[in-house]
Amino acid sequence: MENQRNLILAMVLMGLMLVGWDMGLRYYYPPVPKRAPVAGAPVAGVPAAAPGTSAAPNREGGLQAPGDVALEKQDLAQALAAGHRIPVDAPGLKGSINLMGGLIDDLTLARHRDRLEKGSPQVRMFSPAGTPAQHYAQIGWLGQNGVAAPTGDTMWQAEGARLTPSTPVTLRWTNATGQTFAIRYAIDANYKISATQSVTNAGPAPVSVKPFALVNRTSKTASLNTWNIHSGPISANDGTVDFVVSYKCDGGIYIISSCTDLAESKIVQRPGQPNWIGFTDIYWLSALAPAPGSKAQSTFRSLGDSMFRAELVWPATQVMPGQSSNQSVSILAGAKENNVLEAYEAQGITNLSLSIDWGWFRWFEKPIFWLLDSLFRAVHNFGLAIILLTVIVRGMMFPVAQRQFASMAAMRAIQPKLKVIQERFKDDKAQQQQEIMALYKAEGVNPLAGCLPIFLQIPIFFALYKVLTLTIEMRHQPFALWIKDLSAPDPLHVLNLFGLLPFTPPEFLGIGILAILLGVTMWAQFKLQPAAMDPAQQQVMSLMPWMMMFVMAPFAAGLLIYWITSNVLTIAQQKYLYSKHPQLKAQASKDQLDIDRVAAREKKAVQDQKAAGTPSKPKTR
Repeated sequence: MENQRNLILAMVLMGLMLVGWDMGLRYYYPPVPKRAPVAGAPVAGVPAAAPGTSAAPNREGGLQAPGDVALEKQDLAQALAAGHRIPVDAPGLKGSINLMGGLIDDLTLARHRDRLEKGSPQVRMFSPAGTPAQHYAQIGWLGQNGVAAPTGDTMWQAEGARLTPSTPVTLRWTNATGQTFAIRYAIDANYKISATQSVTNAGPAPVSVKPFALVNRTSKTASLNTWNIHSGPISANDGTVDFVVSYKCDGGIYIISSCTDLAESKIVQRPGQPNWIGFTDIYWLSALAPAPGSKAQSTFRSLGDSMFRAELVWPATQVMPGQSSNQSVSILAGAKENNVLEAYEAQGITNLSLSIDWGWFRWFEKPIFWLLDSLFRAVHNFGLAIILLTVIVRGMMFPVAQRQFASMAAMRAIQPKLKVIQERFKDDKAQQQQEIMALYKAEGVNPLAGCLPIFLQIPIFFALYKVLTLTIEMRHQPFALWIKDLSAPDPLHVLNLFGLLPFTPPEFLGIGILAILLGVTMWAQFKLQPAAMDPAQQQVMSLMPWMMMFVMAPFAAGLLIYWITSNVLTIAQQKYLYSKHPQLKAQASKDQLDIDRVAAREKKAVQDQKAAGTPSKPKTR
């Protein structure tokens, strides 16, 4: 009866876990809707677009409310058709610079598409002021003591017809008192725009100006911020990357980590020497990086109506008559491609690659990513690279597994002696434990040796999970057959006959082919393991593979491919090691027979008890 109660309790808990898992995934990982191309973010002091229906963010970010998506498409077309723009044409970035205000407010990523479908538009990073997805960068000055400085309404004059890696563009504007302000933009082949701002004083008296650079955006387009992957304000000061500031600290994800609520605080200044400051999504980054040794102050601001700003402000500088003052800053707007970020680090932008939220296990995750990326470059298929990575990892752990099986075999061999000790000292637990430890020492057995491979696999699996979740290198990468995007869940579901029926199952019932293969291989792996001595425990373990099939179904296909491959290799490894340790297999078979006999006796006892305790039915006339 006790075993039956335990089994029923375990099944109830598994059911609650599955339902709770689905609810949690829908809360923290809302499904990505099919949508029109999206833009980036908001602008300080510029009227916001009409709010659309609120919608939770998803993993990739972008506008989610249908009203906002439709309005963005309309407003974007109008803003770009207004003219007075300088085209931006580089291998990594496309778009234009707005001569009204000198804003960089129209950028798309040439190497990344918004969706997987053929003909999908490029991912939009920056969008003009006034659109629902407004997101832009601005270089400027604050005039001191009445000096007229350019504003967001200033119409700049351009020197250069197109911004390309070989043709920089300079914007100029002169005020009424003889000060000429200039911004020289240069772009590289990836995602960096270098800006040099200068002031030339042709007036009769000294002037004082305070240079600034800023990035404005709306949190409407932000990707999902979770406990293990940061999305929101981000900065590096004195070489330390800070993930503490968030748009809002809610959703219950900050129980184990600190959080500064920018919407509530309004202004958050970052202490120390600024290396860079901006906003991150899971895959995208917009940031400002001052020149090394810069005296700028880095600050985050909340502007209300879901709009935020990251800014660098330099101390006021005095420009004497006939003199000039220069200041340089880099604008970064693009995908967080690890090799590109590391190249920018080599150019002097400290720890920029840590804008990828590797977490505590960075020292372990980055080598795994390097190996995975190297395999991908060799075989040109990310799914195959994951399989090869799994083979390498399992091969490295094979000696540990051999020791594990040897330890298990030794433990099986001393089972009769253990039972004698347990029976002899059943009333003296302390003495029993001393005798057992003495037996372990005499036989050279380590009871914890079998746990080592499990502990080693946990950080490996977590590291691979983070790599597959964080790195844009796997985004939209196909594998084979129906797997077109390894960063997304298996698109085929059994319940709707693989898309033949016109409905989408709930996530906890969205079982695909990969999830089924995971369950089957895990079941086969468990069948090869030594049987649990408790019948109820054995029944619970027999249900575990099918529970994990439901739990893992919504995860990225790449992660399931890793786990399935690992299970298959583990099965082959176990069969080989059983052939090397036949006594372990024989003992496992004997244990299983013992379990079956115990279960049969308990079942018969329950039946006899029910038969003996059943009252006879009263006779009726």
